[in-house]
Amino acid sequence: MSRFVTSARPSGASAEAVTDALRQDLTAYRRPSRARGAVEVLITAAPLAACWALACLAVHFRFWWGLALVAPASLFLLRMFMIQHDCGHGAFLPDRKVNDWLGRVIGVLTLTPYDYWRQAHAIHHATAGNLDRRTLGAVDTLTVAEFQALSPLRRLGYRLYRHPLIMFALGPIFVFVVQHRWPAGLMRAGWRPWVSTMATNLAIAAASAAVIWVVGVPAFLLINVPMILVAAAIGVWLFYVQHQFEETTWARHKDWNLREAALSGSSHYDLPPILRWFTANIGLHHVHHLSSRIPYYRLGEVLRDHPQLASMGRITLLDSFRSVPLALWDEQAGRLVSFRQARAAA
Repeated sequence: MSRFVTSARPSGASAEAVTDALRQDLTAYRRPSRARGAVEVLITAAPLAACWALACLAVHFRFWWGLALVAPASLFLLRMFMIQHDCGHGAFLPDRKVNDWLGRVIGVLTLTPYDYWRQAHAIHHATAGNLDRRTLGAVDTLTVAEFQALSPLRRLGYRLYRHPLIMFALGPIFVFVVQHRWPAGLMRAGWRPWVSTMATNLAIAAASAAVIWVVGVPAFLLINVPMILVAAAIGVWLFYVQHQFEETTWARHKDWNLREAALSGSSHYDLPPILRWFTANIGLHHVHHLSSRIPYYRLGEVLRDHPQLASMGRITLLDSFRSVPLALWDEQAGRLVSFRQARAAA
C-alpha cells in the first residue's frame, strides 16, 4: 500500500485502483497547444542564441564576460532538452511529425540522437522501479545483497560509479559526448537507432564546423564546450534525484505495478520558481511518470487541481543533496541506504 493510498483513500482501497483513477483524471491535461508550444520554443531558443552570441563576442574582448554568460546559456540549453523530452513523449505539440522533427533538430544542440533516445527513454518509463528489469535509461542501482555478493574488485567498480565526481562530472561527459554517438543498448534493435545516432553525429559535425568557421576555435572551445557540459551535468543531476531519493520504491516484478511505481518511485523535486521554469517542471516527476503525455507547461495545472500530489515524494533543493550517499536498495528495509548504512546493518 503506497503513501498516497493511505493518505488519500480509505484503508482497503487498492493502490492500483487509486492510481488508475488518478491517471484517468489526468487525461484532461493531455492536450498540447500549438500556440503555447511555439511560445515556449521562442522564449527558450531566442535567449539561448542571444547568450551564446554575446558570449562568443565577449570572449574576444573580455574573457571573463564571455565565461559569465556560459551559465545562463547552459540553463537555456537545458530547457531546450526538456522541450526535446516532451517531443519524445508526443506531448509538446499536437502534431506527432512536428514533435519528432523538432526533437531531432534540438538533438543536434543537445548531442542527443532523438529517435534512439526516445526508444531508450520509453524503456525507462516502462521499467522504472522494477528490480527484475533494470535496463536502459536508469541509474544503475544494486541491492545490498547483490553488492555484498560481488568480488572486491567489482565492489570497487560500483563504488567508483556511484562516487559524486564520476556520477555528476565525468558521467555526463561520457553519456552525452561518448555514449550517444552509437545506439548503446539498442545495437540489435533494428536500423532506426543506428540511423538516428549516425545522422545526428553527421549533423553535429556539420554544425560544429559551421560554428568554428563563424566564431573561431577559441570561442568554440571556451563557450560551446563548457555550455554543453554544464547543461549535461545539471540534466544528469535532475534525473538522479528524481529516482534516487530516500522515499523512493523498488519492487520485484511479481509485486511491481507500473502506476504505483510512477507515483511512489519518482520524486516531486520542489524547486524555487526560477529553477522550476528553467527545468520545465520536470521536478513534478511523479506526475510525469503517471501520465507522460501531459505537456510540461500544463503540469502546474495538475498540482493546482490535485494538491494531494504536492506532498508525495517531495524533496527540496536541500533534501536532494542528502540523497547523494544513497547507493543501495535494502530489500528488507524497503529503502535506499548508503554504503555505510549497509555495512553497519551487515
